[in-house]
Amino acid sequence: MPKYIFVTGGVVSSLGKGITAASIGLLLKARGVRVINQKFDPYLNVDPGTMNPYQHGEVYVTDDGSETDLDLGHYERFTGVITSRNCNFTAGKIYDSIIKKERRGDYLGGTVQVVPHVTNEICDSIRTIASPEVDVVISEIGGTVGDIESLPFLEATRQMRLCLGVGKTLFVHLTLVPFVGVSGELKTKPTQHSVKELRAIGIQPDILLCRTGRELSDDIKSKIALFTNVPVDAVINAKDVDSIYEIPLNFAKEGLDTTILRMLRLPRRKKNLASWEAMVDRVKHPKDEVEIGLVGKYAGLHDSYMSLNQALIHGGLANRLKVKIDWIEAEALEKDEPAKILGAKDGILVPGGFGKRGIEGKIRAVTYARENKVPFFGICLGMQCASIEYARSLASLKKANSTEFAPDAPHKVIVRWRELARDCDLGGTMRLGQYGCILKKGSLAHKAYHALKISERHRHRYEFNPSYKDALADAGMIFSGVNPDYDLVEIIEAPGHPWFLGCQFHPEFKSKPLAPHPLFKAFIGASYAHRRRNNRDRGGRLDLAKKQ
Repeated sequence: MPKYIFVTGGVVSSLGKGITAASIGLLLKARGVRVINQKFDPYLNVDPGTMNPYQHGEVYVTDDGSETDLDLGHYERFTGVITSRNCNFTAGKIYDSIIKKERRGDYLGGTVQVVPHVTNEICDSIRTIASPEVDVVISEIGGTVGDIESLPFLEATRQMRLCLGVGKTLFVHLTLVPFVGVSGELKTKPTQHSVKELRAIGIQPDILLCRTGRELSDDIKSKIALFTNVPVDAVINAKDVDSIYEIPLNFAKEGLDTTILRMLRLPRRKKNLASWEAMVDRVKHPKDEVEIGLVGKYAGLHDSYMSLNQALIHGGLANRLKVKIDWIEAEALEKDEPAKILGAKDGILVPGGFGKRGIEGKIRAVTYARENKVPFFGICLGMQCASIEYARSLASLKKANSTEFAPDAPHKVIVRWRELARDCDLGGTMRLGQYGCILKKGSLAHKAYHALKISERHRHRYEFNPSYKDALADAGMIFSGVNPDYDLVEIIEAPGHPWFLGCQFHPEFKSKPLAPHPLFKAFIGASYAHRRRNNRDRGGRLDLAKKQ
C-alpha cells in the first residue's frame, strides 16, 4: 500500500507548487522510491481543454488523450514517470461524477452532501493511481489555503490522515516569506497566518517550504518553527533560482529528501543525482547561445507555451547552448516587413494554437524562413500554416487555406478532423493522445529520431487534406511522416533547405531535460549552424571591406 504526500500552498497563488511537487518526486526517485504525481484543481471546469490560455496557461496532453493541467508536464519532465487521466482531477470532474451517480440512484435516495459524498469522491480519486508498483503518491492541491473552493479537497486530505495515520501521510506546505525593503527584513507573519488557516481546518503541516528571495537565517527558521509547531529541521528554504532545474538540488542541500524519508519511515537508500547535476551544469555553463523567433498568438503569456519553452531549453542542453527565445506576436508580422522582425533570428518556430487571429502573420513567417533558408519548425497549427504557404507559393493554389479560417476556400488544404474521421471510422471533435507514425528513410525526421517508427501526442481539430498530397508533392513537398493506421500526414519537409520541418503532433509534450526530444535537438543544432554560417559570412565581408 503506498504512502501519500499532500502539497498545499498558502499566502499567494503561483508560488510554484507544481515544480515543488515535481522536485519532491525527483528527489524520492533518486533515492530508489517509486513515485507518481497527481494534481487536484478546485475550479468547476471538467478539464482545462476549453479554458482560455491567458487564464489557465498551457493544456498538457497525456498518452491516453487527456487534456490536463500544465503541472503534469513538470511532473513528467522531472520524474520521467508517464502520467494519465487519473493524475488530474478538477472540482468539475468530481461533481460531475457525483451528479451522475445521484441521477442513477447510486445513493439510494439519500441526501448528497459535501461531507461525506464529495470528500469521499476526492479520497477515491486520490487512490485511483495507487498500485503495488507505487511507493509514494504525491498529490498537489491547487489553489491557496483560505479559498472557499479548496476546502473540500483539504478536508479530504485531513480525512486521509485520520484514516491512514502518521507515517503513511505527509503534509508539505509551500508558503511565502517576503522581504520588506523599507525595513530590510524578511517577514514571517504571512507564513504564520497561512499555517493558522491550515490548522483551523484540522491540518498540521509536517514540512514548510518557505519561498523567498534570500537565505533564511537559523534565527528566522527557529521563529517560524516556534509559531507554526513544525520541527526546525523541517523548515526548508525554497530560495529563488535562475533555472527551475536547480530547485531539486537546493532542496537536497536543505535535507528535504532525508526529512521526508524519515517522516514516512522509508528506507534511506543512497542518493543518485549525478545525471541531474550534470544537466544543471550544462544549463549554467553553455558554450554559446542561439536565438529563436517564436511566432505565436499568446506570446504575451509564456505559460501558454510552457512545454514548448522547456523543450527549446532541452534542445539547447543537447547542444550545450543557451536558447534565447524572442516571443513575437503573429499579428505584428501582418503589419510590418518580416525581415525587420525576423532578420536576426537563428531559427523560426511557429507553434500550435486555435483560431484565425494572427494566421497570415504566421504564414508570412513561414515564407520568410523558407525563402531565406532560415531553420524552420512548425508544430501542429505551425505545420498547417507551412502547408498552406507551400500550396500558395509553390503549388499555384493561390487561395489555399484551412476550413478553420475560410470555410468556403476553393482549395481546402487543411480540413476538420471529423470530415476525415467519417472516412476512417473514427469519432470525436479532436485527435487527442498518442498515435503512431512511419518515417521516410533519409528524411530530416529519420535523421533526428534514428528510427523509422515513432509515436507522438496530438491535440488538434484539423488535419492536412490528403486530397492535396499529390499536388504538393509535385511542387516538391516531402511527406516524411505518415500515420500508418489512417494514412494521415504527420510530418512535412521542404527540399533544398537546411532544416525545414512541420509536424502535426506536439513533440514538446515528450521532451525532458535528461532526454531532449530529437526534433528540438535537431532544430536547435541546425539553428546554431545557421548562426555560425552567418557570423562567418559577416566576418568575411568585414575582412574584405578592411582590405579595400
